Amino acid sequence: MRVTTERDRCVGSGQCALLSPEVFDQDDEGLVVVLVEQPAEAQREEVLRAADLCPARTIRVHD
Repeated sequence: MRVTTERDRCVGSGQCALLSPEVFDQDDEGLVVVLVEQPAEAQREEVLRAADLCPARTIRVHD
């Protein structure tokens, strides 16, 4: 699994960082930052949930 984002579409809601803090964070402007581009399989569910709940749909999960 590989995680990417479209930072230019991010609205800074922070849901990703709350749901999966080991994989996502926010920069000083509140925009998404991917901390771990290839998270462990054990993190799959939380990463998928973060992607699903992202209001701007900026998170992409590639298998």
